[in-house]
Amino acid sequence: MQQGLNIEFMIDTFFVALSGVPITLAVTAVALLIAIPAGFLLALSRVNEIPVIRQITRVYVSFVRGTPIIVQIFITYASVPLLLTAFFEKYGIRTNVYDVHPIWYAFIVFSFSTTAILSEVFRSSLGTVDRGQLEAAQSVGLTSFQAFRRIIIPQALVSALPNLATATVNLIKATSLGYAMSLQEITLKAKVAANAGYNYIEAYIDIFLVYLILCSLVEFAFKWYERRASRYKVQPV
Repeated sequence: MQQGLNIEFMIDTFFVALSGVPITLAVTAVALLIAIPAGFLLALSRVNEIPVIRQITRVYVSFVRGTPIIVQIFITYASVPLLLTAFFEKYGIRTNVYDVHPIWYAFIVFSFSTTAILSEVFRSSLGTVDRGQLEAAQSVGLTSFQAFRRIIIPQALVSALPNLATATVNLIKATSLGYAMSLQEITLKAKVAANAGYNYIEAYIDIFLVYLILCSLVEFAFKWYERRASRYKVQPV
């Protein structure tokens, strides 16, 4: 039985885990690039009570909230190749779908999940902006699009920043489940390094430290931006 921590292994594996950060950040960035506009549009559909889209969005959000993301990963990773295989066979396309890089499945899963989360974030932030501001903007000749772009959205985004920061940090941590898709991110790289000598305690400490540093930097960046964007806040009279 191993006695004590292997400090040398821990130091080496810290840099191995650190090498998985680019993949983690790539998945996070792509998921946010898709989820932010999609989530905002879904939030608008609920705020403006667009009948069919509003009901579909509610079911979609409930589904994401009610299922663990690891289950969503397994369903996607198992079902998408089967669907693509059936599609390619039907149209005579010779492609091995099992050669697709796992990062594409990660893009699908985390974008799907994050869109639902951000739709609720944006819906609540839009509710903090007085509807009278839209009417006032329209009364002075602005179109609805101009009013949203210049007045409503900047204020809503400021209100959304704290929850957006939380959602981003949670997304970064959730990418650790990418190991289930053989995605070479932080967790999988550290665990593979630990397999040879069963140094799992050291590996998990390294994973903890890398995620702590990464998430702390992201939180700092959001707080810095929130201070800069605070000029859009409506000051109480």
